[in-house]
Amino acid sequence: MARKKKDQLTSGLIGLLFAAGGLTYINTQSIEAATFVFFGGAIGLMLILFAIGMMKQRKLNASGIRQVDEMNGREFEQFLKLRYEARGYKVRVTPYRNDFGADLVMERDGRRIVVQAKRWKQNVGVKAVQEVAAAKSHYNAEDAWGVTNSQFTKAAKELAMSNGVRLVDRAQLIHILLEKQSA
Repeated sequence: MARKKKDQLTSGLIGLLFAAGGLTYINTQSIEAATFVFFGGAIGLMLILFAIGMMKQRKLNASGIRQVDEMNGREFEQFLKLRYEARGYKVRVTPYRNDFGADLVMERDGRRIVVQAKRWKQNVGVKAVQEVAAAKSHYNAEDAWGVTNSQFTKAAKELAMSNGVRLVDRAQLIHILLEKQSA
């Protein structure tokens, strides 16, 4: 989905450059002016895209997500425990084996939430959603969350939607990490 939007944006910008060059030629009858507008615009866009890329890299570096990517599963669970405790939750890490589908059990304001944590390199599928949905009942929780440093598959998102499971993906996790730093 994001790739398709990026391709559409690129096509639109290239079309805009051609249109600007063409309009310049029509108005000035100068191929030099049209060429200058086209290539000047292309260089300007490349500089803007480079600057945006640099800002994204700075944001990623500042968030600490790269360190999260290097953690193992147990370290990720402990990391989330600390993050959510800092946000006011009382957090208990479940046993590493036989956890009944929840890695964390959190409480705040009288509500219990079970969390399935997935520190993965690939996208997280429906199995994680199935596990945390089952854990919700087992731990007598009001909410169920899946949290990853990656993304969720389309099928996982569909299953989460139909089961009332909140998904926290990479972008949302980065936001949480940056939020902690600005507080």
